[in-house]
Amino acid sequence: MLDETHTDDVPEEGDYELDQVTIRPILSAVRAGDAEALAAALEPLHAADIADLLEQLHEPFRSQLVRLYGRAFDGEILSELDEALREDIVGALAPEVLADAVRELETDDVVDLIEDLDQPQAAAVLEALDASDRVAVESSLAYPEESAGRLMQRELVVAPEHWDVGQAIDYLRSQDDLPEQFYHVILVDPRMRPTGYVTLGRIMGSPREVPLQHIAEDSFRIIPALQDEAEVAYAFNQYHLISAPVVDGHDRLVGVITIDDAMAILDEEHEEDILRLAGVGEESRLSDRVIDTTKRRFPWLAVNLVTSILASLVIAQFDAVIAQFVALAVLMPIVASMGGNAGTQSLTVAVRALATKDLTSANLWRVVRREVLVGAINGVVFAVVMGIVGVIWFGTPMLGLVIGVAMVINLIIAGLAGVIVPVTLERMDIDPALASGAFVTTVTDVVGFFAFLGLAAVMLL
Repeated sequence: MLDETHTDDVPEEGDYELDQVTIRPILSAVRAGDAEALAAALEPLHAADIADLLEQLHEPFRSQLVRLYGRAFDGEILSELDEALREDIVGALAPEVLADAVRELETDDVVDLIEDLDQPQAAAVLEALDASDRVAVESSLAYPEESAGRLMQRELVVAPEHWDVGQAIDYLRSQDDLPEQFYHVILVDPRMRPTGYVTLGRIMGSPREVPLQHIAEDSFRIIPALQDEAEVAYAFNQYHLISAPVVDGHDRLVGVITIDDAMAILDEEHEEDILRLAGVGEESRLSDRVIDTTKRRFPWLAVNLVTSILASLVIAQFDAVIAQFVALAVLMPIVASMGGNAGTQSLTVAVRALATKDLTSANLWRVVRREVLVGAINGVVFAVVMGIVGVIWFGTPMLGLVIGVAMVINLIIAGLAGVIVPVTLERMDIDPALASGAFVTTVTDVVGFFAFLGLAAVMLL
């Protein structure tokens, strides 16, 4: 359950975290089994806040809250929940409550929900839908995972391309099943192929006799249903789209993607990159079980062990030098650590630039030169610092020179590897965020130890 140690702490204005003043009556209502008090306490909260609350609660208290909430359970909570918890929450809902909840969702949210459920629960959700919605959801599920067809929603507003503003307004006012939220009226030709779209603001602000084509947006872009969702998110971010029509293989309109879904994918891509760079698995969640977390992290720790052994093999080649100059053993971690940190800095910038398509073959060597120069400059600065430290600490000027030169070499190589490694992996169709870290760490460790100990062997013996 939530920590109630500081129940009087209230976040400052502007903090969107749930505070104890809000949480306390919710927990009290659940403990007392008071459904009316629970509904009253949850009523002012946004679905995203309720989802956050459920994610913070322990089982079985979480399931107890869900069951007590009953028919008041909002379907939007399911779409806001962490994917790892959706299956548990759906399992805790009574069938009639689940039916009411999913009917409130748009088709894209239902598709997203079903993707994370096992077969029996997915079937129960489909069964709860109206026939038309069920057909739309099943049609979207027929598209490949992580495609635009899975991301799109079927609720959209369409108008013939020859209509004028007056006809569009009359049509909108006559409909009783319009989507709750939409941004554009999509213009189509007689074959249902989208030819443009018009914002609601332009429609409401234009005279009735103006043709819709005359006020269509220049930002109009069509998304193929089979396009990867990461490319869709990039297009929305790159071209500042609000919504975009989705077409099938015959260029016929089949759905629409809105900015909230595209930005959710972009956020997921960023999160995956961070998790992969850290080697903790792209599906890691705070709510994961110990055994699941252990299984995800173990392979990358094993890879790190192998790379560490490689670095140790380099050190072993200079055991005689280290035996004569014990100070080398004291200073080796500094060289390796500085190289590793510099490599991680370059690597992070490169992986992010590759994901946003800012790093291409056209500017690759300019970026490489920049990172090498940055490494060289930082290397010289820290070489001077460590050279002075080496002289003061051990009283050996030549030792200061050795570590200084090794620092320069390793930081230059770190900058070079931080860019070249992820670019090379991407061209080999290997996710650079997933595998670059191990390679860059290996390079900086091996080069750092070899340069430092090799120079020591030459200059100190």
